[in-house]
Amino acid sequence: MNSKLSAKKKWMAAAVLTSLSLAAMIGCSSGKQTAAGGNKGDAVAQEPMNISIMLPNFKPAFPKDDGPVAKEIEKLTNTDIHFEWVPNNTYPDKFNITLASGKLPMVMVVQEKNASFINAARSGAFWEVGPYMKDYPNLSKANPIVNNNISIDGKIYGIYRSRPLGRNGIVYRKDWLENVGLQPPKTIDDFYNMLKAFKEKDPDKNGKNDTYGMVISKFTGPFDIMQIWFGAPNKWGQDATGKLVPAHETPEYMDALRFFKKLYDEKLINADFAVMDTAKYNDPIINNQAGAMVDVTDNAARLDDKIHQALQKAGKDAPNKQFMDIIGAVSGPKGLHNLPTSGYAGMVSISKTGVKTEQELRRVLAFLDKMNEQELSTLAERGIEGKHYTKLEGGFIETSKDSNLMEGEVEGFNQFVAFIPETRTLPVKTTPVRKKSDEVQKSNEPIIVANPAEPLVSNVYTQKGAQLDTMISDARTKYIVGQIDEAGFKAAVELWKKSGGDDYVKEINDLYKAIKK
Repeated sequence: MNSKLSAKKKWMAAAVLTSLSLAAMIGCSSGKQTAAGGNKGDAVAQEPMNISIMLPNFKPAFPKDDGPVAKEIEKLTNTDIHFEWVPNNTYPDKFNITLASGKLPMVMVVQEKNASFINAARSGAFWEVGPYMKDYPNLSKANPIVNNNISIDGKIYGIYRSRPLGRNGIVYRKDWLENVGLQPPKTIDDFYNMLKAFKEKDPDKNGKNDTYGMVISKFTGPFDIMQIWFGAPNKWGQDATGKLVPAHETPEYMDALRFFKKLYDEKLINADFAVMDTAKYNDPIINNQAGAMVDVTDNAARLDDKIHQALQKAGKDAPNKQFMDIIGAVSGPKGLHNLPTSGYAGMVSISKTGVKTEQELRRVLAFLDKMNEQELSTLAERGIEGKHYTKLEGGFIETSKDSNLMEGEVEGFNQFVAFIPETRTLPVKTTPVRKKSDEVQKSNEPIIVANPAEPLVSNVYTQKGAQLDTMISDARTKYIVGQIDEAGFKAAVELWKKSGGDDYVKEINDLYKAIKK
């Protein structure tokens, strides 16, 4: 009798365990999933999922795990999140070190599809998420062209972070331009004259020789953008025979390089650009030291806000004054051209060391999918209503002007939001500079220069890409600051070729021919 009872108990225990296992599997299966897994209507709520996220921060301060916005995100997504913030300036190094360690957080922001990431993806360090995206209401609407751009060997190893294609432009001090009596620049020469006036004509009217034209940091984006004005290709261009050639081997690239050196020699840009921390990139404009930057156009609104905040603290604010203005590009020898984004700014990838099962993967994907909804994307980008922003008429909001509050509790969370299929964040009240930014981004689209090799994945580049890129980037910097001349730059290019560059060019052309057939 006892043995029969014991057997019955074992059978019942097994049945209960089976039922629980099935419930867990159903909760993490595809379909109408709630955040972090689980279907609406589940009888028993799942325990919050522990998620670790590595992401860059662009300010000295950053939100804490127990901050109000972080806790609200956790509440709405049934998660317990640890955010590993890394200064943007050192993020590439930290990313590579983390990959090499083999101990990856569950979710990582991947800033670029570089050799280290490609190698890691191919070796199985990250989940291939392409086959799963169709099961989620927002991720299933991802742009197929952008997905193709981020793919590796036709496979998708992350959720791209959506960005406007025509986002790059010239951001400058409108009040300074008015003070020196110039019109907005239309050509490269006009742009040069503006920077020269910002240095020599006392644009801030303080009677001191303490200003310069344009700020540039360690981030090489401004040079990449400006060389397009001269007619240089976007990374790869075609010669007369249709062969793809790297941008740095074109005469237009050298024309741009001479222009950069001229700006440096005449002290129209900051002498410390090669070592300037990107976290301090905005400071010279806010502090009345520099008058322009070549950057994303939406930074103009942020700069405008920061200038007003600085003036408020000093008791000198002019609330209705617009300090910043924007231009998409200036005309060069070959007309009006601009560097596009690739439709994305890196991606959010899921590691296999942090997420070991398909069930866990689906819960993380459900979490990332839900972050695209209006409530959560607004929370991640704007914060909490009543504390970090106020709702206005017309569906707009006004964000807090307390920079310490915003940096310490809000700014940075949007780094892991994909904004797919579109940005649903509650919009900030339209100002002239924000409206101008939107207009410029749209007007940029017809003049952007595509990279014909964008979706191609080179094995040579995977192995040697970081080294090859550094060789050209270092040579460019050395030329600009006068450490080498044109002969020295050409010698660096020859070394690039011998170090794998020739093999890289050949492979890219072979891959390009294959997709053109």
